[in-house]
Amino acid sequence: MSEKILIVDDDIDSLKLIGLMLQRHGYEVMAANAGMQALSKAGTDRPDLIILDVMMPDMDGYEVCRRLRANQATRGIPIIMFTAKTLVDDKVAGFEAGADDYLTKPTHPAELASRVKAILARSAGQRSQVPSRGMTMGFIGAKGGVGTTTLALNATAALVLGGETPIVADFRLGSGSLSLLLGMPHTASLANVLTKPVADITPATLEKELYTHASNIRALLSSINPQEAQLQFAQEAAAAVISNLRLLSHHVIVDLGSQYNATVQHLQHEMDQIVLVVDPFRITLAMARELIQELEDTTSLTDRIHVVAVNRTPHNLPWSEIEQTLGRELRAVITDAPDLAQEAARTTTPMTMLQPNAIVSNQIVKLTEDLNTRTRAMAGSRLLT
Repeated sequence: MSEKILIVDDDIDSLKLIGLMLQRHGYEVMAANAGMQALSKAGTDRPDLIILDVMMPDMDGYEVCRRLRANQATRGIPIIMFTAKTLVDDKVAGFEAGADDYLTKPTHPAELASRVKAILARSAGQRSQVPSRGMTMGFIGAKGGVGTTTLALNATAALVLGGETPIVADFRLGSGSLSLLLGMPHTASLANVLTKPVADITPATLEKELYTHASNIRALLSSINPQEAQLQFAQEAAAAVISNLRLLSHHVIVDLGSQYNATVQHLQHEMDQIVLVVDPFRITLAMARELIQELEDTTSLTDRIHVVAVNRTPHNLPWSEIEQTLGRELRAVITDAPDLAQEAARTTTPMTMLQPNAIVSNQIVKLTEDLNTRTRAMAGSRLLT
């Protein structure tokens, strides 16, 4: 698998020339022509190397470099500053900002290629020392009321029962039913983090905001305060939350809610697996079909989207008809258990822990094991490539 290199330069001609040269050497190339765009792409696409210009209109390369180094998720990405600024003080400023190398324009393509190769080789040698990143599962409902939060919470509980130490994050700002299910309705820990500068969102920051339930489930919660839904924050902050949660746990479960908003559109790129929750009604399936199409069009998630149906009534569409409507196989069908769900809510204990031998508990545990196996297999294939 070829290494990914992000080129950051506001000069379009430079972007093209450097990009073509690197592609000829077998690298995968991404481009950004502004500082904020570079920070976003670095956080989302995880390049193996960044080639960074200094002089840009919105934010100079020194500041971009400092912000990359301040963010736990991007601080390990090697950076080559490639600029027309040739003074010794400029180079010192580049290294002080965190650059790994500093090249001045014009530079012969062979020298740039040689520097790139050397930096990547050094980075590969250090990679074994970098903490492993946890895997993410995002749960999104085709519409509200299909059981997305309940399924996400009980999948988290199933991981705990299996000896894991997962974290579940509720991105339903102002509608934090996860906090209700865990008995903490006024906890606004996610909102506290999202309002911070992106550079301040670190594992240590998140650790302070995590709520640990009596069941040993750790959660980053949203509250049920309607005002919280109006919170303004940078989408890069949401991505930084997920990136840093990955450093705190091998398993991060994310409740994405039931609206395909800007935050979900941004976070879908952070998900290793996406579970689309539906109920067996034609209106829900029509909405699910549109959402699947959108996810497939905007990401490479085609093989990582898993549809789960939650039965709500005795009069349901047949399994085969649901699959035919969606054009996808169902990963699981979860039996409705209203009495157990009510008792779980009353005792603030997930169903899979309250009655581990119940049919619905076994179904959720089996689904979680399946998703976990797929996620580990995906991680293994990444290592092999």
